[in-house]
Amino acid sequence: MKIEKIKPIPKYIIARIERADKQNNITVPGHTRFYSYLTKNDGELVKVTVAVKEKKNKWYCKQVAVHGVHSEKCFVKDMNFTYIAGYTVGWHSEGLTNQRCWYEYGEWGWTTDDMFDPYAPIVNREYVLEKFPEYKYSAMDRYTGIDVLKYLRLFEQFPQIEYLTKLGLHNLAMSKQILKKCGQDKRFCKWLAQNRSTLNKSSLYIPVVLQAYKKNRNVLEVQTYYSAKLKMSKDTALEPLRIAFKKDLEKFFHYLSKQRTNAYSYLDYWKACNELGLDMTEEKNRYPHDFKHWHDIRADEYNSLKAKKDAEKRKALYEKFAAVASKYLGLEYNKKSVYVAIIAQKPSDLIHEGEILHHCVGRMGYDQKFAREETLIFFIRTKEQPDTPLVTVEYSPTQKKVLQCYGDHDSKPTEEILDFVHKKWLPYANRQIKQIAAA
Repeated sequence: MKIEKIKPIPKYIIARIERADKQNNITVPGHTRFYSYLTKNDGELVKVTVAVKEKKNKWYCKQVAVHGVHSEKCFVKDMNFTYIAGYTVGWHSEGLTNQRCWYEYGEWGWTTDDMFDPYAPIVNREYVLEKFPEYKYSAMDRYTGIDVLKYLRLFEQFPQIEYLTKLGLHNLAMSKQILKKCGQDKRFCKWLAQNRSTLNKSSLYIPVVLQAYKKNRNVLEVQTYYSAKLKMSKDTALEPLRIAFKKDLEKFFHYLSKQRTNAYSYLDYWKACNELGLDMTEEKNRYPHDFKHWHDIRADEYNSLKAKKDAEKRKALYEKFAAVASKYLGLEYNKKSVYVAIIAQKPSDLIHEGEILHHCVGRMGYDQKFAREETLIFFIRTKEQPDTPLVTVEYSPTQKKVLQCYGDHDSKPTEEILDFVHKKWLPYANRQIKQIAAA
């Protein structure tokens, strides 16, 4: 095909495009859509893509791309593509915009054939068989897809595409793997015909079709396994199961299907069994005969064990927390001031303080940091109301300084309280720290 032989859109084609545009009921003012038609260019079958737009009740259309059945490059005009915006068309020459787009030259340029080929319904499919007798036996009239040029290229290389198209196997007909197999194995062609009612019902993975034929398996069962395997390979949460069942993955998915459960429920069961110390190489544990029953039992056993461990950890934390509070009890301050500094005695004191003053001292791991002596928590209160939370102080015994000092809703304390904290309590606390270190 040649640029100089690109002809204007025939009037009857314009009428067809406009009629198709109205039938599609997608006439949105300002929105660009695409249609295409087939014609000849220097004797070659080409597909011309047409952009359509409506503004102020006036309908516009223009040629934007030309692709040839045997050409390695295509011609493009006034069209751009980005991964974010997709295809955009400049309409300055039609008077629809005040400024010309940077890509809008009004002349044809060229690029590789695989570029600038948006989805565009063809309005004159019959043109192929009317003007190109070499495609008479291509079953082009039965092809329901949109990529006519790709279909015809495949027909020239693999005539067996006609057989698959007539069987209604349109998705499989566009696969080179399937077409090559058909050309090499007549039994495969017969198998496709025998199973066409199943093969044309859903979109199947090509490896699934080939494997089902090779192993004489039900194609839908293989598809289910293949889909599950693909999903598992992309989900990092299921990695433990992918590793554990690497050698018998198909058996595992068959088991899940039979038990009417899924990989995520089994993952919960798997984790519970491992925490309970069960041997998961044993068949009875790996594939329990009644999954739901044993899932619930193992979950209950695990929750009981976890609660026991949590209680033991909590008890150990309280004991360690109390020991640290006792060690630094001497840092409490109750001298000549209206304020007092009281050290927290247990983790629940932090929770209570945080709830009353609406800050995070009861969360964010302060109890763990306290138990490790990384930080100490003191409550600043008045002598008249020593049980009423007022200000919370985080103190570092190693740095000997106040890390945080906040009141209700993380508010800054009054100057009077800050003077007490920094000028009275802090110097006193640091002297006490030195004595504890020396002792």
